[in-house]
Amino acid sequence: MAVEHEELTDKQLEELHSDLLKLKDDLLRTLNDNERTQTVDLDLPIGRLSRIDAIQQQAMAEAEKRRAKQRLEAVQAALQFHREGDYGFCKACGETLPFGRLKARPESPLCVPCLQERGR
Repeated sequence: MAVEHEELTDKQLEELHSDLLKLKDDLLRTLNDNERTQTVDLDLPIGRLSRIDAIQQQAMAEAEKRRAKQRLEAVQAALQFHREGDYGFCKACGETLPFGRLKARPESPLCVPCLQERGR
């Protein structure tokens, strides 16, 4: 799915590296936030609806943590690619990823056409 894009400048790569580091810190903070995923104590004297709401909130927080863990793995891979000088290239077709795509999702390993192709 080769689509020609301009190579990333050193300044853009530096900016994206900072974005990746900030995103990594944010994701680690999310993963370390245990308050929202604490087990609901079913013996607490609260109403049935409050208990159901607490269980639902806990399930949503756990799902958020799973997504954060997956995204953190992608961020760590992107940081490794950056260290190796391979960051900013589609891992499927090898073309330069557009700067706008990387600003939106700095951990993206694929260009949009290759991502769409894999989704089929």
